[in-house]
Amino acid sequence: MTSRLLLTVLVLANVVTALAVVHARHRHRVLFVEASRLEKARDELNIDFGRLQLEQATWAESNRIDQVARDRLGMKFPEGAEIVVIRP
Repeated sequence: MTSRLLLTVLVLANVVTALAVVHARHRHRVLFVEASRLEKARDELNIDFGRLQLEQATWAESNRIDQVARDRLGMKFPEGAEIVVIRP
């Protein structure tokens, strides 16, 4: 009787362990797929960030700022006679 109970407990423990292994492997696969998706999204965001940095550098060039100031705002460099030096 005791050996039959021991055998039943061992078989049951074996089945439970097998189910736990299957569950753990499935969870690992799900998490791996999610991690891969997040890494791809990170890489795409890094590419976008690099493009935005390049665009910002282009918009902030002094030649471009000078051109916009002249064309849109009608600004110009002052002539020599227009410059006033104020001393304390």
